[in-house]
Amino acid sequence: MAEHLIVVGSGIAGAATAFALARRGTAVTVVDEHRTGQATAASAGIIAPWGSQVTGPFYEIYAAGGNYYPILLEQLTEAGITRTDYRRTGSLTVNRDASALDEAEERLRTRAASAGPAAGEVQRLSPTEARELFPALAPDLGAVLLTGGGRVDGRTLRDALLTGAQRHGARRLTGRAELQGSTVLVDGVAQPADGVVLATGAWTNEILTGAGITLPVAPQRGQITHLRLEGADTSSWPTLHPLSHHYVVAFDDGRVAVGATRETGSGFDPRVTAAGQLQVLQDALGIVPGLAEATLLETRVGLRPLPEGLLPLVGRLPGHDAVWVATGYGAAGLTMAPLLGELLARDIHGDTPAELEHLKPQPAA
Repeated sequence: MAEHLIVVGSGIAGAATAFALARRGTAVTVVDEHRTGQATAASAGIIAPWGSQVTGPFYEIYAAGGNYYPILLEQLTEAGITRTDYRRTGSLTVNRDASALDEAEERLRTRAASAGPAAGEVQRLSPTEARELFPALAPDLGAVLLTGGGRVDGRTLRDALLTGAQRHGARRLTGRAELQGSTVLVDGVAQPADGVVLATGAWTNEILTGAGITLPVAPQRGQITHLRLEGADTSSWPTLHPLSHHYVVAFDDGRVAVGATRETGSGFDPRVTAAGQLQVLQDALGIVPGLAEATLLETRVGLRPLPEGLLPLVGRLPGHDAVWVATGYGAAGLTMAPLLGELLARDIHGDTPAELEHLKPQPAA
């Protein structure tokens, strides 16, 4: 069993894995050079997987991630950490087409019944009822409410997990990591350890150069804009999902995040683009015209680690007994990562969970 692990990467994947390992008494060193474009720092923060239109193994691990959140919060509380900025405000699936909402309602009722308490209850709402929950919403949008839907600030949760890991004995090291065989070099200096976890997101293949392996994961740019609606109490507003790629997430103090682009093939380019900004705002104002007078605060850009298929890549690296990877979470990292960090920690300790069977990393063809 590995007694000392180096976790490369301090985004949500690395932070969750480090926390899970440290809780088990493993000596953990978290290494990161804090590159621009970390996906976690730009994430929307929606925790409502039960409304997704995806099916199969991806949905199963996605939903399990949402179900795991109460356990995670309890673990953090035990470590003396109470601030994660997680809140169950509910999620609204909105649309102008009643038949589309019928399908969404049926799907949500089926999934909520099997998910248990974490998903909450399902309610069909009229446009008037939906606007009572989200006053800036367009007046002609009907909705389905899932009361268990939540949101979390990705940066706060990441920091909470890293602090939790440190309270269990983990240490942090800033620098550029390289992999040579199964050895990690930080700024050219070899770091002794029994193994390494590569939670390096979109940059996974860059660090794998020294191992002679390429995994099917690449960066996908996501632009998300933060607005402030002056004078509005947005703390209890639910997240909005219009049965398409975009969303609206309300936080405290009038802050509302709208997004996001999914720019496959973007490469490592963390810029805010004119076309991306236009798309985000047009999508948002099409369903939430009440945001038209909001102040534009900032646009964050994250480079998501997009896998070739839907499924993330989590487990031991083929041909390398002391190297594990945790990458390819795409846009689902905040929901999946805490559970996957726990499952990977079990795997490293010799108790391989069945849930990881579909997620084994395989080299790119």
